[in-house]
Amino acid sequence: MSGAGTNSKTRTAAHWGVYEIIPDDAGGVSIRSAAEDGDPSPIGLHMASDALKRVRIARPAIRRSWLEHGPGSNQLLRGREPFVEVEWDVALDLLAGEFKRIRETFGNEAIFGGSYGWASAGRFHHAQSQVHRFLNLIGGYVSHVDSYSLGAGKVILPHVVSGLSPLLNQHTSWDVMASNTELFVTFGGIPVKNAQISQGGPGRHRVVAGMRGMEEAGTRFVNVSPVGDNMPVESEWLAIRPNTDTAMMLAIAHVLHKDGLADFAFLKSHCVGYERFADYLTGAADGIAKTPAWASEICGVAAGRIETLAREMASHRTMLNISWSLQRAVHGEQPFWMLITLAAMVGQIGLPGGGFGVGYGAMNSVGNDNIRFKFGDFPQGQNPLKTFIPVARIADMLLNPGSVFTYNGKSHAYPDIRLVYWAGGNPFHHHQDLNRLLQAWQKPETIIVNEPYWTPTAKRADIVLPVTTSLERNDIAAASGEDFVVAMKKVEEPFGQSRNDFDIFNALARRMDVDFSEGLDEQGWLRRLYEVSRENAAAQHIQMPGFDDFWHQGLFDLGPQAKPIVMLDDFRRAPAENPVSTPSGRIEIFSETIAGFCLADCAGHPTWREPTEWLGARTPGDGRLHLISDQPVRRLHSQLDASPHSREGKVAGREPIHINPADAAVRDIADGDLVEVFNERGRLISAAVVSEAIMPGVLRLSTGAWFDMDHDARIEKHGNPNAVTLDIPASSLSQGCSAQTCLVDIRRLDPKQAMPVLAFEHPDFQA
Repeated sequence: MSGAGTNSKTRTAAHWGVYEIIPDDAGGVSIRSAAEDGDPSPIGLHMASDALKRVRIARPAIRRSWLEHGPGSNQLLRGREPFVEVEWDVALDLLAGEFKRIRETFGNEAIFGGSYGWASAGRFHHAQSQVHRFLNLIGGYVSHVDSYSLGAGKVILPHVVSGLSPLLNQHTSWDVMASNTELFVTFGGIPVKNAQISQGGPGRHRVVAGMRGMEEAGTRFVNVSPVGDNMPVESEWLAIRPNTDTAMMLAIAHVLHKDGLADFAFLKSHCVGYERFADYLTGAADGIAKTPAWASEICGVAAGRIETLAREMASHRTMLNISWSLQRAVHGEQPFWMLITLAAMVGQIGLPGGGFGVGYGAMNSVGNDNIRFKFGDFPQGQNPLKTFIPVARIADMLLNPGSVFTYNGKSHAYPDIRLVYWAGGNPFHHHQDLNRLLQAWQKPETIIVNEPYWTPTAKRADIVLPVTTSLERNDIAAASGEDFVVAMKKVEEPFGQSRNDFDIFNALARRMDVDFSEGLDEQGWLRRLYEVSRENAAAQHIQMPGFDDFWHQGLFDLGPQAKPIVMLDDFRRAPAENPVSTPSGRIEIFSETIAGFCLADCAGHPTWREPTEWLGARTPGDGRLHLISDQPVRRLHSQLDASPHSREGKVAGREPIHINPADAAVRDIADGDLVEVFNERGRLISAAVVSEAIMPGVLRLSTGAWFDMDHDARIEKHGNPNAVTLDIPASSLSQGCSAQTCLVDIRRLDPKQAMPVLAFEHPDFQA
């Protein structure tokens, strides 16, 4: 079996698509979407814009106090003090000396290797792999586990059914659902803005076409969500209070159980622990029957509609889906566990078009039918240290060294971090309660950032090293579930004195007497990684061309190898021979493992637990609203926020906040008004968009506006929701982030009180 080649074109790839590069008459380049993509994302069309060049870092820069007085000097001035630009050799010599000091004085457990980032779609110039390889070679570092996107879900899924990656790779494909699914019920919608992206570059965006194919075939869609504009097809919108989906799912389960509509044979043959869960469901265990009337008081969905929806699920071929946003909350494990339990009760897991999904719409690749195989990537080596933190607990780690935390049933202690090295990420975008992170950021003695742009994180570093963008180097893009392997060819010269991460770490490694490059340059590594991919493809009967032919053609298409997928069909057919990867080999509705952890906030089966902050906790006169901080439409996380495309989506230069007309009216807020959003954690300025697509009591402010804090006025000016979000663990099981559990006040702001947005300005420099 072989894939299709293409005519030679200069291409590149980013997390939001594959693009063709067109030289212009002025010696620059323009970008257009790949012709093969029928539904391209416009985000990447602006990668070469002048607006992005204006926020580039030109030379290595060091914070003045750190340069003049050494590590640990005036950390309070990070983000407020001028930088001094230096030559590369000066920066690298200082950096090598600082690593030597930290290792000799405190040991490698005092080094944190920046935890997160989607910097490049390339397999080689992947910043996180580069920095982790370097740190492993010099003795190790404190690492992280999981992600902000799916912290709670990633921990709970292996206890219940399977690990995240295997599940994502076997989601029932869109063509199968178009032929078989009669009812598609999604908790949290299908946010197509998220499906613009994939970690290695989506070649053909398929989510909208897949859902429209289902719609044309007669599938009916039900969207259970606080917002109604997160579906690309016609659907019934059931407006639900944020963080209450578990209660509604329990009530649906109660109807199925009480009326004998559950598939008790499937529950017996393919699941464990249903009887224990049923005692909780009926109230035998706690005296509270989880009826539709009980759930309606919590979630706001009418009891009658909950009951009829249960009957519709039982009488139709039904696919249940859940958005990743639901587990980014306090007790975020529960809706994921409950969705799988509900699907097991419906009894269609493993049938074509039935069962469940844990992320249709989360990324473009979910639901694609491509044959999966492992692509070569830049090897990070082995970390000699075992110390780690859950990814969302960085502020806890910095503020509370030595404190004990639990993760997945085991106890750990936070290390005492003295040096942070971040490459390819922006924690002052993705972390919660950024005012708290500002305090924690003062603790390390040295913070190093590799970055192309003067992001909020770069401005708050001690040493800033300018790196190239994907347009300024050669690489290979590929991702499991996507169509294309792409030759990402260099089309621009590096900006200023910027260097590839690889060259930076190679030069630093030489100063520390370790071998980073293994004698290979960029081209040598690309050949090695491609050959690994080619061998793994051959094992799946996919014949990829040799490297030289691939590099000339520019793209290899895996689409012809696609085959329909039905998730867990082997398990359904023969559970003993094809067990899932839980301790019992079956779906664990009750988990003896989790019950054995004896956690106060996570029982042995899915439960409704009242969140720390939610609309049901308000007292009379409490006018707070629930803030949803979702992913943005016009960028990936905070990437390219300075681009024209991202800026065109702002209102009055700020990220807009969506509010229901009723909530706006009682607060005298009109469309386009500047508003202040605030709670006990912080304050921010945004601009209002009044919309019927937002249910009453709820606000929506997308993440990713570059954090722009006025330290004197103590207010964020650009509309970054993480100025007010909650930075506590989802639970002591997962320690995941809880951004979606957040109550705020909002009021109209006098335009005279608005301060200018300076997010895209350079820091001050001192000669």
